[in-house]
Amino acid sequence: MKIPDSSALKASSVPSKKKPLYRSLFFQILIAVVAGVLIGHFWPDLGSQLRPLGDGFIQLIKMIIAPLIFLVIVTGISAVGDVKAVGRVGVKALLYFTAATLFALVFGLIVGNIVQPGAGLHIDPSTLSQEALNQKTGTAPPKDAAHFILDIIPTSVIGAFASNSLLQVLFFSVFFGAAIVVIGRERCMPVISLMETVLELIFKIMSWIMKVAPIGAFGAMAFIIGQYGLDTLSTYALLITACYAAAIVFIGLLFLVAWGFARVPLWQFLKYTREEFLLALGTASTEAVMPRIMTKLTNAGCSRATTGLVVPTGYSFNLDGAAIYLSISLLFLAQAFGHHLDLGQQLAALGVLLLTSKGMAGVPGSSFLALSATAAALGIFPVAGVALLLGADRLMDSMRVVVNLLGNCVATFVVSKWEGQFDRSVMVRAFRGEITNHDSAIMLGVEEVFEDQELERITEGRQPSPKFRGGPNPDDIPEFQMSRRSPAGAGHAGPPQERSSAAINHE
Repeated sequence: MKIPDSSALKASSVPSKKKPLYRSLFFQILIAVVAGVLIGHFWPDLGSQLRPLGDGFIQLIKMIIAPLIFLVIVTGISAVGDVKAVGRVGVKALLYFTAATLFALVFGLIVGNIVQPGAGLHIDPSTLSQEALNQKTGTAPPKDAAHFILDIIPTSVIGAFASNSLLQVLFFSVFFGAAIVVIGRERCMPVISLMETVLELIFKIMSWIMKVAPIGAFGAMAFIIGQYGLDTLSTYALLITACYAAAIVFIGLLFLVAWGFARVPLWQFLKYTREEFLLALGTASTEAVMPRIMTKLTNAGCSRATTGLVVPTGYSFNLDGAAIYLSISLLFLAQAFGHHLDLGQQLAALGVLLLTSKGMAGVPGSSFLALSATAAALGIFPVAGVALLLGADRLMDSMRVVVNLLGNCVATFVVSKWEGQFDRSVMVRAFRGEITNHDSAIMLGVEEVFEDQELERITEGRQPSPKFRGGPNPDDIPEFQMSRRSPAGAGHAGPPQERSSAAINHE
């Protein structure tokens, strides 16, 4: 960032106009979601035809997720400059994910035993059809733990990027970033500088994509309501109530974890990220907000390296909302067929769900595959019985999306604090509405606001904000350009080859 001149400082003292409500992304998405619900309810045929709007927006997001994760992780690791620290972050994240998922599964089983959502349904197994379940899952076989772990290793780096396999991209990114640290940041500075420039371009593209987010939320919500209707709520009332009530209690526990471990007031964080959570609800997809939520977390004091490692990994390993839904749904199905699972059977189911819930991420009909694998392992009710959930599954998306997303955000705060890469003072500034680093300003499309804030910081004699959290100042990232060879006789310091090499020019 350039040092402002006196005229710019005077201009910065003029109070900026408050942004009109209709220009607020949160307001636009809220109106779009409400309009989608109304269209889907009153004109269901039209609503069902609007699915391409939601799918198109999600595809736009997926278009940049793989390069974004790669660049964020590599530049973050290179800024940390410690391979061992990266390893510690990974181990701590996996420990947290395992504990959180196990607790969510146990909590869901407790709720299912208390509420008994499937009691009294008396489903006849002879009335079930396997075809509907096969259409939902695509007859894909569930993966075992070994297969899932091997799938993390890409057979081709280009293939990992092309197929948007986030864990494979993350796996390669960690190796690439570690190699930069080992070789040395100074020697790799041309590569780092290039990556920073490309990442700024990705951030700018993301800010453009977010301008059509209300259209995507409108199309997705109209399709959901038009396709499934609101009448399904009465059919599965007790199951839905149990899942959503469990989710509310679990979110309350996340409030305690966030405050107890990292002193993060989660209510203020939800207010700070209301646009992302509303968009995730509208599109029923956490992937739609992954780039934005990572930006908000780094803006709120978490280092880029920790955020880049924890959030993408959590999208596969830390599905708290899905875990609650799976355990409650398992008991719902058992009760619907008239079976009472004893403690041993529930513990066995817990072990199977703990494995299948990790290996199902990114697979079509993942919840049905996990439940089918558990049903086959226990042998208590027919696998085709999982099809009973087809009507209710889509209505559970809102619960799963919110709990999954919030659980990963809390995990990022906890691991960042645990590793000493969390700055709470920066979080307080972010919650007040400040933009605390240069890259977040680009991603969020508020460069002008950031420049005004930086002018104020400089006039008060404070240090300028860093390029990214846990990283250097913008002026510390050099730009490389070829310099012309000076005329003969001109004085230069250094050998001739240095004069023809890339020259470092600070902004």
